[in-house]
Amino acid sequence: MPATAASIETVIALFAREGYARAEPAILQPADVFLDLSGEDIRRRIFMTQDSEGRDWCLRPEYTIPVALDHIASGSSEPAAYAYAGPVFRMRSGEPGEFAQAGIESFGRDDFAATDAEIMALTVEATAALGLAQPKILMGDVALLGALLDGLSVPAGARRRLMRAVVQGKGAQAVDALDPPTPEGETAHAGLLKALEGQDPKAAKAFVEDVLSIAGISTVGGRSAGDIAERFLARAAERENPVNGDVKALLAQVLAITGDPDTASAALRALADQASLDLGRELDAFDERTGFLAVRGVDVSAIGFQAAFARNLDYYTGFIFELHDAARSDGKPVAGGGRYDQVLGRLGAAAPIPAVGASIWLERLTGDAA
Repeated sequence: MPATAASIETVIALFAREGYARAEPAILQPADVFLDLSGEDIRRRIFMTQDSEGRDWCLRPEYTIPVALDHIASGSSEPAAYAYAGPVFRMRSGEPGEFAQAGIESFGRDDFAATDAEIMALTVEATAALGLAQPKILMGDVALLGALLDGLSVPAGARRRLMRAVVQGKGAQAVDALDPPTPEGETAHAGLLKALEGQDPKAAKAFVEDVLSIAGISTVGGRSAGDIAERFLARAAERENPVNGDVKALLAQVLAITGDPDTASAALRALADQASLDLGRELDAFDERTGFLAVRGVDVSAIGFQAAFARNLDYYTGFIFELHDAARSDGKPVAGGGRYDQVLGRLGAAAPIPAVGASIWLERLTGDAA
């Protein structure tokens, strides 16, 4: 469509000016990597097929993973910056399955705060070039929240439930998910959990693996008997040592923090001091990024930081953001992105590669589609 074609030319020229080389990954992509990194929900939304050897392939549902795969295949160990724009494919209720997406990815840079700020600033600049002069900017920080949970020694199971609730948009109420499931909700294995309480971990794991073996269970949902045993042990430990009220109260206060980055940083520092938690490194990095955003011309006072803001937490590892158009009534973002330092390693990179990027939904800015 003409409007989208013009948008593509505009954003590619803008990104090229900043040193982002055009990337054009293949439209047909291996499906397993998207399922592994984006979860089973994506299975219902991607267009899949099989080759003659039974391998699953799909039309690319987004650009980041294909660009990352091509970067890994290149064998380059140098920092790289890529821009892209073109069609992606997802099944969407009431909307076309093919739509245009643009964006940028930065791989391998170790000046994290500066790179984060560059990605957000260029995304804001690109959307402004497409007509959105004053976007609503939401920002969060997965690494900061993770460091807080580490400092409070929140058990793995409770942590997973909390983060899932955060992704679901429950805000400060996400702390309710810290409580272990009630016995009524897990009747099928309440007896096994009771038997594991207080047992030696090594012996308890062997016991669970034996139970699963007797039942003829080797894997469930891709998890081995050992993985399942670890889950049972973690659940039993939670029943013995649930998250206490003070920890829940502090986390509720943290998750309720909103405001511009400077205001949020001050509030987070105050709560960390109150709880005697060392979040200095994470908060210093937070403030450094804010400084770089200001230098790059982003109106920091217009950024709405939310401690309870989250995108896909299996994917993002640090700074995250979205841009919204106040004129849209559906609440869908027009752009979004963040830091995802573990993804290239999970895709097969020989060494860890820092990564941060953002995508823009072009039709949501050009008016070609909803």
